[in-house]
Amino acid sequence: MANSVCEVLLTEARLKAPPEVLDPSSSLRTSLAVGAVVDFWGIVRGAEDGREIDGIEYEAHQEMAEHQLKLIAQQAIEEFALERVIIHHRIGFIGAGEASLFMRVSSRHRAEAFRASQWAMDELKKKVPIWKRAQYKIDRSSPRLRRGRQTRQAA
Repeated sequence: MANSVCEVLLTEARLKAPPEVLDPSSSLRTSLAVGAVVDFWGIVRGAEDGREIDGIEYEAHQEMAEHQLKLIAQQAIEEFALERVIIHHRIGFIGAGEASLFMRVSSRHRAEAFRASQWAMDELKKKVPIWKRAQYKIDRSSPRLRRGRQTRQAA
């Protein structure tokens, strides 16, 4: 769409989402034609592969990731007739229970907003060079080997 807005942002983990991301009415400022705003938050779960984790370390090829995110946002705008797309991904260590990703899709109608949000997430997972590595919790009750003997480490 001619007046559509595309915002893409990769930030260090210590930086939280900008305040305007938390305010749905900010999406309405681009056009009074907006009738639907779909927000998606990607939250780090407390377990990965059945094991408890402290969080996830995200790494990215910064320039390439931003480029791919922008392409995805622009393609979503064109294919789904969107008014606005915001994608904000945090990089670095993100603790369990914290948000690593925020996406906002604004359109005239809800069906397009929901479909576009799902499509953009699928594309992000397939194409954006962002890697994650789980940091597993240390089970302090499990036996440890020290100098050839099995011992229990105090919690």
